[in-house]
Amino acid sequence: MQKTVAIIGSTGSIGTQALEVCLARGHRVCALAAGKNAELLLRQALLHRPRLVALEDAAGAAFLRRELSGSGIEVLEGERGVCAAAAADESDIVLNAAVGIAGLKPTLAALESRKPLALANKESLVCAGSLVMEAAKQAGVPILPVDSEHSAIFQCLLGGKREEAERIILTASGGPFFGRSAAELEAVTVADALKHPSWTMGRKITIDSATMMNKGFEVIEAHFLFGFPLDAIDVLVHPQSIVHSLVEFRDGATLAQLSHPHMGLAIQYALDFPDRYTTNRDRLDLVKVNTLTFYPPDEAAFPALNLCRQALMMGGTAGAVLNGANEAAVARFLSGEIPFPGITALAASALSAVPNIENPTLDDILQADHAARIHVRAVTDRGVSPHT
Repeated sequence: MQKTVAIIGSTGSIGTQALEVCLARGHRVCALAAGKNAELLLRQALLHRPRLVALEDAAGAAFLRRELSGSGIEVLEGERGVCAAAAADESDIVLNAAVGIAGLKPTLAALESRKPLALANKESLVCAGSLVMEAAKQAGVPILPVDSEHSAIFQCLLGGKREEAERIILTASGGPFFGRSAAELEAVTVADALKHPSWTMGRKITIDSATMMNKGFEVIEAHFLFGFPLDAIDVLVHPQSIVHSLVEFRDGATLAQLSHPHMGLAIQYALDFPDRYTTNRDRLDLVKVNTLTFYPPDEAAFPALNLCRQALMMGGTAGAVLNGANEAAVARFLSGEIPFPGITALAASALSAVPNIENPTLDDILQADHAARIHVRAVTDRGVSPHT
């Protein structure tokens, strides 16, 4: 069955792959939104002919208005424009692939408009998991995970009753620095950190994978999406990136979802759920794969994983503080201002320094994010070592 889809973050890695899936499956695209990259959004608009496009960047939106004049495509700008795209009346489903906390308001806009949500923006749940899940409950619409790990868990849970499942096992590729010690990570470069061994992703999430902050965020996501307590969510490093995650049931059975490391499968599964359709993707040949290996994460070298657990236990605005500090610190690393271990150290510093607010409102969450970014800027601008 073909659907009408709105895509937020259409110019990013997930967004562009989602548009490929839409073309292959014959899904109509009614709305596209992005933060920047007006030229790519223009090409997407001309190819997919949505009713509206939205760009946060005002100058880019003005460029789009000129280029799309007479096309019948409405151009909106700013945060309001992106949220309007997420709430487009004619959409059957919204795919939110925005990067960072910028995806939170579009997530809430989609849910408040009672749109099923295919969620790739993990920060929505990291920063405001309780608010987002309550919004979905009130709207009576599903959140369909697009992260490969959470898509795998979602699929595995269909193999049994939720109350029969005892444990989630999230797999991690290990990123480009698997096996390196904390001391060895001091000297890694931006170029080193961007060389992911398994996945092709945007710069920010690639760095998050290298620090394992991304995997910690996925622990938080899994808690909110599936209702598992923290002590029932484990992580294993799986360098082949073939087993995308596993669910252990109370009778001892463990179900896993396996496929080549390509996001197209998880995207299509979310958009087409509950159905599956034939594709021309390469089938998994386990004889060629030959070996699947699993290791415990080295949390001394990669402390971000435990930092995320700490934020989840704290609750309140802790997730927003951690995410905001991480976003700011990753930007500093990418610009060459701090060493690689400084990313997690700055995030830890912000988590300790910024007051935690229990039962936060959306404004509380956004203010906590802002406070975390200010903390990172203040620490790095003073030239204080971010190491804890």
